[in-house]
Amino acid sequence: MTKLSVNINKIATLRNARGGNMPDVTLAALKCEEFGAQGITVHPRPDERHIRYSDVRAIRPLLSTEFNIEGNPTPQSFRDLVMEVVPDQVTLVPDAHDAITSNAGWDTVANKEFLSGLCSLFHTKGIRVSIFIDPKPEMAVAAKACGADRVELYTEAYAARYSDGREEAIAPYLRTAEAAREAGLGLNAGHDLNLDNLAYFIRTIPWTDEVSIGHALICDAIYMGLERTIKEYLARI
Repeated sequence: MTKLSVNINKIATLRNARGGNMPDVTLAALKCEEFGAQGITVHPRPDERHIRYSDVRAIRPLLSTEFNIEGNPTPQSFRDLVMEVVPDQVTLVPDAHDAITSNAGWDTVANKEFLSGLCSLFHTKGIRVSIFIDPKPEMAVAAKACGADRVELYTEAYAARYSDGREEAIAPYLRTAEAAREAGLGLNAGHDLNLDNLAYFIRTIPWTDEVSIGHALICDAIYMGLERTIKEYLARI
């Protein structure tokens, strides 16, 4: 069964826009769990423009579901945070420090030495490692060679092309998902998945272990409320 991990970065963005502690990011994470989410995702960046390192430390001991920290592992501060907090999963994302959002997957061939070292490091703490990749089968195969446990498919292109032809949009993702499965990797997916395109993705690639959804889910929650929104997403997986 595919699990829903709610990315709470946008809640932190709203808090930081005004200062103070409204909305309360920790309470939001706990409410997401209460309403049925099977995981919580955070993506701390060095400038702490949304999730702060202090949020990560505060949230970790309170969660009863899976905790996923995603981000660029190049800064030592990120690696130190992951090793300190010990989440269930770390997702390695090659986003630039000034990127608005994640915008590409790793080249797991060119970065094999770097990624292999990170997988070994995080495995010493028993942390599952997922590598964020574009929908290219060779990137999944190379991620396995790096020592990854899972890959996360960067689904922005699927979402952008969905309305023009969903069969064509999902084709490279299906090929990559099959390559990941053949290599013995678990499979995650995320970026721009929403209530319109999520169900078809899961029907086509039913062995998806987890979807991480933040921006669209929080936007929907403005109109429908957080509890109903999470239930709507769960209904589609």
